[in-house]
Amino acid sequence: MSRYLTDDRQKIREIKENKKQYLELLLLADEQEDMIDRYLERGVMYILDDNGIKAECVVTDEEDGILEIKNLAVMPGFQRHGYGKKMIRFLIDTYRGHYDILQVGTGDSPETLPFYEACGFRRSHVVKGFFTKYYDYPIYEGGRQLVEMVYLRMSLTTESDLE
Repeated sequence: MSRYLTDDRQKIREIKENKKQYLELLLLADEQEDMIDRYLERGVMYILDDNGIKAECVVTDEEDGILEIKNLAVMPGFQRHGYGKKMIRFLIDTYRGHYDILQVGTGDSPETLPFYEACGFRRSHVVKGFFTKYYDYPIYEGGRQLVEMVYLRMSLTTESDLE
């Protein structure tokens, strides 16, 4: 899929080449570039354009019917305007029937976890010490150091209540 229209002015499209041109936006969701390098080229990247780039998302096939959101970021100044939810809705609509599960791993953050839960994701499992083991320096979000990776999942075989 090369283009997806969300309305007359908003467009979600796949980025197949030169994905690093969006590094500034990617770093909002994953602060360490070498961690982004681990999934960027094998992932499928989408951007949401609404009179300028407002959001991006990278997903990867994790096998066994699981599609994982590796990176989802919205430009500062445009956060809390529904762009993140539009990206999630796009992923659900695009990949339903192709995958069974949409999952995301994120830090135990008071800013991020409520967003994904409001989108219909449910907590699945935790990887203890992930951020202290794999990142070169402490990562903080919402005033809290991230230590555990919290995985959340959503079924793509049942209807989502995301509006």
